[in-house]
Formats: sequence, structure tokens, C-alpha cells
Amino acid sequence: MMNRSMTNPTIQAQTAVFAINKVVRNTYMLLSMTLLFSALTAGVSMALNLPHPGLLLTLGGYFGLLFLTSKFRDSALGLTFVFALTGFMGYTLGPLLNAYLAMPNGSQVVMTSMGATGAIFLGLSGYALTTRKNFSFLGGFLMVGILVAFLAGLSAVFFEMPALSLAVSSMFVLLMAGLILYQTSNIIHGGETNYIMATVTLYVSILNLFTSLLHLLSFMNGEE
Repeated sequence: MMNRSMTNPTIQAQTAVFAINKVVRNTYMLLSMTLLFSALTAGVSMALNLPHPGLLLTLGGYFGLLFLTSKFRDSALGLTFVFALTGFMGYTLGPLLNAYLAMPNGSQVVMTSMGATGAIFLGLSGYALTTRKNFSFLGGFLMVGILVAFLAGLSAVFFEMPALSLAVSSMFVLLMAGLILYQTSNIIHGGETNYIMATVTLYVSILNLFTSLLHLLSFMNGEE
């Protein structure tokens, strides 16, 4: 009886660790694949010089595919919608990149933003994975902050307010950095057990971080 009572908690702990490691492995594998696929669709969009679908269609496509991904997250169909979502967002990114590259120092701005995004993501993810600190306390703040920033961003677009747009981009850089810490921590502490939804959250964080840095760096270079 004593051996069994001592062994069962050990087995349960090992099982929990194995499950968490599996989610981490699957998340980063799927994230790598979706980023590559998104880059491919962005490249095709740029090469064909496709027009941007517009704000309303972009938001409709994003939230619609996000809903379908969430609904089917426990089935193989969820993977299809993950790639549909990330591919669609890659397509919408293509015209934006073409616009920045057409600027005098556009290539430098794009490359700097890309490098900074990669460094921030790897640094924050690595910090959360190695220190194993619990950042779950950021959840409520991030939810409110993202909602406020999203609504402010829409206001900046509809009312053509450049100063507000820059403020929103700055907010999103901080919020996406926090979301990377929060989601990574959530995975390693067992708060997120679905690797499809973990992948989507990290992908959206990276995409928003990249586009926000593009906006800020182009402004600092005097190109907006």
C-alpha cells in the first residue's frame, strides 16, 4: 500500500510532464510550419502584386477562420483551418510589404522589423521556458489591453488619426510581448493543453508584433 501510494503521484507527475512537453513540441513544430506557409502566401501575394482585400474583409476572414479553428481544434480539421487562417493573413501581409518596400528605405525597415520580431519572440519564449515563471497574472490585463488597443486602432483608421495610430502600434508591441510570455507560460504550466490554439495565439502575437514594428520604424525613418 505504501509503495503504491508513493508511486501513483510519481507516475501522475511524470504523465503530466510528458503531456506538457508534447504540447510544447507540437506547438512549436506547427508554429514553424504556419510561419513558413504564411511567408509563402505573402511572397506569392507580393510577386503577383495582389491588392489588399481591405479592412472589413480582412477582419471578417480573420475572425471567421479563427472561429472555425477554435470550433474544430480537437479534430484534424482544425489543422486545415489553422493553415487557412495563417495563409490568409500571409496574403493580406503581401500588399502591405510591397507598400513598405516601395519607400526609400523600405527594405531596411522591413528587414529590421523582421529581425527585431524574431529576436523578441525567441528572447521572451526562451525566458519563459528556461525560468518557468508563471505569467498567468497577465491574462486579465492583456485581454482588456488588446480590446482597448483594437478599438483605438479602428478609430484611428476611420477617423484618420496618425498620432493615435502610432500610439496603438506602440501599445501592440508591449501587449504582444506580454502575450508571448503569457501563452508560453500557459503551455508549460498546463493551462493550455491544445497545441492548435497555442499555435494560433503565438502566430497572431508574432504577426501583430511585426506589423506594429513596421509602422513604428517607418515613422522613425521619416517615411510616414
